[in-house]
Amino acid sequence: MDNDVVAVVGFIVLFLLMALRVPVGIAMGLVGLGGFAAVSGITPALNLMAMSPIRTVTDHSLALIPMFILMGSFATATGLSRELFQATNAWFGRQRGGLAMGTITACGGFAAICGSSVATAATMTKIALPEMRKAGYSDALATGVIAAGGTLGILIPPSIVLAIYGFITDQDVAKLFIAGVIPGILAIGLHLSAIKIISILKPSSVPEGKSSTWEEKTHSLRNIWAVVLLFVAIVGGIYSGIVTPTEAAAMGAFFTFLIGVVRRRLDLKTTGLCLIDALRTSVTIFTILIGAMLFGYFLTITQTPQQVTGYLIDLPFGPYGILLVILLFYFVLGCVLDAMAMIILTVPILFPVVTALGFDPIWFGIIVVMTVELGLITPPVGLNVFVINSVARDVSLVTIFKGVMPFVLADIVRLAILIAIPALVLFLPERMA
Repeated sequence: MDNDVVAVVGFIVLFLLMALRVPVGIAMGLVGLGGFAAVSGITPALNLMAMSPIRTVTDHSLALIPMFILMGSFATATGLSRELFQATNAWFGRQRGGLAMGTITACGGFAAICGSSVATAATMTKIALPEMRKAGYSDALATGVIAAGGTLGILIPPSIVLAIYGFITDQDVAKLFIAGVIPGILAIGLHLSAIKIISILKPSSVPEGKSSTWEEKTHSLRNIWAVVLLFVAIVGGIYSGIVTPTEAAAMGAFFTFLIGVVRRRLDLKTTGLCLIDALRTSVTIFTILIGAMLFGYFLTITQTPQQVTGYLIDLPFGPYGILLVILLFYFVLGCVLDAMAMIILTVPILFPVVTALGFDPIWFGIIVVMTVELGLITPPVGLNVFVINSVARDVSLVTIFKGVMPFVLADIVRLAILIAIPALVLFLPERMA
């Protein structure tokens, strides 16, 4: 059978399996093995099935994934997210929309020790939504703020999605993490600006907050020392070259555990539950990675990336026009797939296009993750929206999607800024030790 026909049939079968709700990792693995067997024979495919899983789970560079997941589990159980929310609310709370601004900032802080958008959205829904409702916020704005803030989890380091992008493209994960710092800060700033604009255009929907004394503000900062310490230790250690991302992940998980023990919030039972939760999430991610590896061999043997590269480069749009086509493709795909699936499925195909066009691979990684972020909060899938809906079942999906639209616009502005000024992404990575 012709390789092009095998590739087309493989993609059709893949999307059919995902439409039938087959887990994406299993679907990619089955299609990868089946397509590889169709081209090379059964015996090479069986050899591939025997070697690829072992090669993936024993890759030292991927050890950071379970470690950062475990750090996030410990941080949630230790209550660091609630202390962040209380501190940011004390500093922002006085002005109109201050509670919403505090929520966005707390999401950014929790993302710095979590690395997962879903975990950030779920955690902050439990903490911030009751407080915003009590203050008089509409359900649309309250949940929209949390959904948008949750997307920071896959951009601000440590980011599991950025780590996987680095693994797939063979890029320096440390540089990818550091490259996410300035875009993450810009994201927080634009989300805060969106809240401020809403408070000016529609003040009735954005209540004023209560003021805090300087003593209360100072006291609130004492409670977030652990978060600041973890962020500085992880990002500072990676930036200075003292530790690798994998070592930083292990260090972060260990110190978060110690903080929980010292504060008497991690007993034997809670620690066990954190370990089980981290194990479940890690197994899910590694299953996807193994499937992606098998699917990647299928793409290689059918030469799909080379053909897609040739087709896109021949388009008469110029480099930035082709980049816009790619980003629009990601935006549309984000309406039906989750972030992890998009990165793993598309990057092996589109990465050669981007490098052939002369774009920096670190910069493109940040741009792709930002575009994927939009998929987390846009209909019809919007994973963060569904997570919030699963926690706050009395708030409809339509209400949450309505509330998140101003932040989608803010993210599009941020994307345009970073495409126009790549130095904002590359400034820190280029100065790493």
